[in-house]
Amino acid sequence: MELAELMTLRPEPGAGLLLTVTGRCPLHCAHCSTAATMAADEPDADRLRAFVSTFTPAEHPSVLMMTGGEPLLRPELVTDLAATARAAGTRTALLTGAFFVGRADHGAGHLTSGADPLPVSVPVPERIWRAVTSVDHFSVSLDAFHEREVDRRSVFALIRRVLDAGVATSFHLVGAGPDDPYLADVTTDIRRTFGDRVPMLVNSLRRVGRAASWAAANTALPGRALPSAAAPDPERALPCSMAAWPVVAADGTVVACCNQRVVDRRPAPRHLTLGHIATDDWQSVAVRARTSPVLRMIRTVGPAHLLHRYGGAEQAAARPDYCAGCRALGDHPEALAAASAAASGPVGALLDRYAARGQVEAGAATLVRRHGCAPYADLVDLPGARR
Repeated sequence: MELAELMTLRPEPGAGLLLTVTGRCPLHCAHCSTAATMAADEPDADRLRAFVSTFTPAEHPSVLMMTGGEPLLRPELVTDLAATARAAGTRTALLTGAFFVGRADHGAGHLTSGADPLPVSVPVPERIWRAVTSVDHFSVSLDAFHEREVDRRSVFALIRRVLDAGVATSFHLVGAGPDDPYLADVTTDIRRTFGDRVPMLVNSLRRVGRAASWAAANTALPGRALPSAAAPDPERALPCSMAAWPVVAADGTVVACCNQRVVDRRPAPRHLTLGHIATDDWQSVAVRARTSPVLRMIRTVGPAHLLHRYGGAEQAAARPDYCAGCRALGDHPEALAAASAAASGPVGALLDRYAARGQVEAGAATLVRRHGCAPYADLVDLPGARR
């Protein structure tokens, strides 16, 4: 399963499940959106296994995306979940920081370049290698912050080894914005090393997690301010595809979107809460995700338009941030009631399918232009990665 296919499915309600294998991570990246540490929470392993075992051939997500924290801190669990999901017809993907390939030898903060030769091989603990080769797609996070702790050339050697094992691969890259020279350097280096075989999902840093503490002062990237999110135009519909896939958080709560404040903060907004793995199976979660009138309206017209239309222009203006406005919808019962009236039943389902189909047909690069770093969007679908 290539990255473009995974991203193309992203707007389809219930087509995927994002699963936090653990909130723990041995790395200390200054930009970490989850502020992961080795002391962070993680879901009970048996509960995760039980939840994934509720996938059936008739009702299962197309994709199970395992992430963290660092999911390969629990490699046996990753292997088990991948096997259980595959038995029901679900393909699996894994996102890792590749902590196990080791630190660079040339000093903290030094970024290697394409002039450096790749290691002939990179040692990977057997239990981790079994997990890596158990999934259908393997992706590594790489950015200036990771490279202070993990060597780029060793990561490249790992990717080459995974490709040789027949597993599709990709990079998740993050930079300060479209003009960040790091992104130009690393994307060029990847294409020089792998040609068009390894696609890339390129994002801009967000003011969440650890980055929230330094973004305004630019202490981690001197001279490079993080761009602020533009206020949405509440007059026009702006669908949110990020409310399509349920997310299992580190405490086992299942939420309706991957916004980090929703995933991490408790209580999560009621209209964005889908259940808990201790009490709910996949079918229950999927039905709630697909049939919630509020989620349908968020996916169809977006929270800003919903709040503007039914909560009033004054209320919409008070919530200029797109995601903050979505989280605050629960404070506006008139908007929730209107969403229920407009999007319940067959009409709401039809609108939801229509909005999703339009985004799916637009393709992966179009999705990334909106949600990621637009100038690099085409790297999500490279011809050499298509099979």
